Amino acid sequence: MAEASVRPAVLADVEEIARIQRDTWRTAYRDLLPAEVLAGLDPVDAVRELVEQGTATVHVATEGEWTVGFCVVGPAPDSEVAEADGTLPADADTTGLVATLLVEPRWGRRGHGGRLLAAAAETLRNGGATRGVSWVPEADRASLGFYRSVGWETDGVVRTLDAGGRPLREARVTGPVDLKLINS
Repeated sequence: MAEASVRPAVLADVEEIARIQRDTWRTAYRDLLPAEVLAGLDPVDAVRELVEQGTATVHVATEGEWTVGFCVVGPAPDSEVAEADGTLPADADTTGLVATLLVEPRWGRRGHGGRLLAAAAETLRNGGATRGVSWVPEADRASLGFYRSVGWETDGVVRTLDAGGRPLREARVTGPVDLKLINS
């Protein structure tokens, strides 16, 4: 395996990040999302805004000269950490959000997801977070298994999104932000 690392995204990464999201969703979520939603996916502007404005931190995973994955991390809005009944947990102010974590399937099982989550956890810790949350489609067993392998578990809160007229149920996963990457 070529040298692998994670670094903060720069504007030159925007097109590649958008391509990774588009291609990965079209592969991983083709059975979960309507074809027209996947066909119309064009995240370039949203990714550019995130990188330019810095409202969240975007990290990219690389292997050799290739960008192979990315994650978006930042403070968690109350709506992301609220319990099913709408109440906020005691640690709501110190809970961060991993909004997206994607590795292209062809680069999977090479440690990139772990490196990205470790970088996300470090970003959250540096921002004062003690816990992180993320949302994963309930049918995405690979992602749920990945989070479970690093000590993040579903907490019983689910939400249903409108995915182009088709309901998409997501489970919230949560875990500590004291993750450390071994053999980076």
